Parts: sequence; C-alpha cells; structure tokens
Amino acid sequence: MEERWSTEHVLSLAPDPASLKAAGKLSGPAPWSGTGTGRGALWGLCKGSGSTPYRTAVELGTPAYKCSCPSRKFPCKHALGLLLLWAAGPAAVADGAAPPDWVEEWLDGRGRAAADKAAKQRAKSDADPEGARKRAARRASRVAGGARELRLRLADGVRRGLADPLPAGAWEEVAARMVDAQAGGLASRVRVLAEAPQDELLEEYAMLHLLAGAYDRVDTLPEALAATVRARVGFTTDTAELLAGPTVRDRWHVLGSRDTADDRLTTRRVWLRGAKTGRQALLLAFGRPGQAPDLALPTGRLLEADLAYHPGARPLRAVLGARYGSPDPAPAAAPAGLTPAGALAEYGAAVAEDPWLDGWPTVLADVVPVRTPDGWQLTDGTHSLPVRRGALPEPALWRLVAVSAGHPVTLFGECGHRGFAPVTAWDAEHRAVPLG
Repeated sequence: MEERWSTEHVLSLAPDPASLKAAGKLSGPAPWSGTGTGRGALWGLCKGSGSTPYRTAVELGTPAYKCSCPSRKFPCKHALGLLLLWAAGPAAVADGAAPPDWVEEWLDGRGRAAADKAAKQRAKSDADPEGARKRAARRASRVAGGARELRLRLADGVRRGLADPLPAGAWEEVAARMVDAQAGGLASRVRVLAEAPQDELLEEYAMLHLLAGAYDRVDTLPEALAATVRARVGFTTDTAELLAGPTVRDRWHVLGSRDTADDRLTTRRVWLRGAKTGRQALLLAFGRPGQAPDLALPTGRLLEADLAYHPGARPLRAVLGARYGSPDPAPAAAPAGLTPAGALAEYGAAVAEDPWLDGWPTVLADVVPVRTPDGWQLTDGTHSLPVRRGALPEPALWRLVAVSAGHPVTLFGECGHRGFAPVTAWDAEHRAVPLG
C-alpha cells in the first residue's frame, strides 16, 4: 500500500500557479469516477467538456504522469486534481485496487522502456570500450581548447577595463563557444558575468579564470580536486554508474527545495541531511518550460533511502537511489543547527576544499531576522549574518519575520561569502515553512 502524500507534497509538483488553481477545482469527488490505487500507481476518469472522460494516471514512485487531455503541462491539472483527491484520504480513492487495462498497459510499457534503455547503455559501453575512450579523449581536447580561449577572453576584458564591461550579447556569444566546446559548466558561469553587479565583476572574472586554468592542468591535481574541476567545467557522471558504486543509506531529513527557471529549463534543488551520518546532500532535477521537475520530496519529512554522491573534493551533489518506504507522514522535529559564527566556519572549511562554492547548506539555530539600515540580518544576539542580496523577495522576508514573531527560529539555507540565503524556517511548533 502506498503511503498517501500530503497536500503540500502534491502542490509542490505544480508547474505554475494557474495549474494549481485549476487543479483545486478538480480535487473533489464530483468530476471523478473509476478511481483507484495499486501497483504503485493512481488512476481515475475525469469528466471534461466532451462526452468521453479524460483518462488520468500517475506512477507514484518516479513520479510520472499520463493523461488523455491535450495539455502540454506535466503534471496537468487532471493529474494534480487526482493527487489532491487521493491525498485527502481513503474515502475518496480506495487502496489495493487492480489497475484497469489501460493503466496496466502504460505501466508495462514504462517498465519495458526502462529495461531496454539500461540494456542499450550496457551494450554500448561493453561493445566498444576503445571507441568510448577515444570519444572521451576528443571531448577532453575540445574542453581544453575552450578553457584556453576563455582565459584569453577574460584577460582581454581586464586589459580593456572592467569599468566598460562587454554587453550581455557578447557574453552570450562566449557562452555559445563554451557550449560548442562541450564545456557546459563554463558556459553557465560565463552567463553569470552578463548579470553580475559591477562591484562583483572582478571576483567573477577571477574565479572563472581560476577554473579555466585549473582544467588546463587537471591531470596534475589531486584526484578529489580534479573531480571537482571536471564537474565544475561540465563533465557529468552517469546516474547508473554512480548508483553501481558506493551508496549511503540513511534517514534523510528533507530540509528544503527551491525552483529556478529560465527560458531553457526549470531546475529544482532539494537539500537533505542524514539523520545518522549528518551528511549534507543536494539533489537536482530538471524540467522543460511549463513542466515541473519529476523529483518532489516533502519539506520537513524523513525519507529512508540510498544516495550516491558525485565525486569531488567536497561531495554534495547526489542522486537518489532505492527508497525504503514513503516519506514519514508526520513532520520531523526541527533539525539541530549552528550559530552564525559556526556557520561561517563550516563554509570556510568547505570553500577551502572547493574554491568555487558560492554557498554551503547550513541550518542556523536560534536566530532572529532583523531589518537594519544595511539590509536584513540574522542574529543570535552575539553574531550576525547578512541575508544575501536578492536571495528572497521582500514579501518572503516578511513571512520569515511573521514565523519568528520576534523569537529565535531554526532556519535552513545556504551560507556563503555574500551572506545567507534562507530556504526553510521552522516555527514554534516545529512546522517547516518554505520561504521561497
């Protein structure tokens, strides 16, 4: 039997506010018939404007969605409405039902497709190891050429003078050159230059120059630092390969999540901390515009699962492996945290291993948000941390003030050299309150 999701968990899947509003109208039993849940899936028929109801199904493990409606949003309003109906309790959607034929066919098809993909990947890697080695060498050469070109561009910019920066379009051209060189990480950091404030421009130049230079001699670096440089430049490790290696099983506290979007894709960042190991982890998921990323974990809950970490000097990014049950239905207690001074010391230790870290996931304990003439501060009465400029819109900061009500709170976010970026607060009753 699948553990029913919370309403908050379902709402976190919505691709946009309009979908949320439309799903609310479909969250009652009136438009639904033939609902059920079983075999790790949820399904139902939703009455629409036509004579034929929409067939809607959700695979709960991934999650994945199927609906016969014409919407291009994933999940569509019907899938969200069905999930909200299911989250309300067993009176609306019965447990342990046998899936109808159209759901069985979809689930079987997904299983066959996953098995075929895995088999093809194994066959490809086993069939031509020498070809794979040559392809890797060609890419490494292209990335090295892109890194050298970038260093020249940055040096030209310094000689010209940072008071007269290049227009944004020029940096987009440089970013495109990095994409052509298969150095996506360099391309992303180049795009940051086009938006960096004037007083931070030299710093961004320096860090990007350091990264490009480090890749130029990556083979001479210690193994862990070399892995960090390759990841920052844009090399990735296949998920299956990571999960085949060492994994860490723990009861992971979901500390928070945040979505960022541009015209290319939506990125979801989910932060976890192991209840037994104390290890931090960052999960990333991506979706096309108008589509929510597949990964959705309820903030403030505990989830027992395996994680596999990407290699690096300071491993943080991870992939989610086997789950052992659903997230706990009851919220966990607020996590233990650090003082502002302790948070800065922890970030300092992290950045000593990975110089390109802009922030490190941190829980602050017993801090009070205060608005000062110099901006927002988080203080424990002895030390203070500034809130990172632009980390939260002003209404979200006032929401944090309302949660605090002048009293110390537990606060999760990222601590970095530009300040603290709040993500989640815990109120006096230990309820997790997302701030983004």
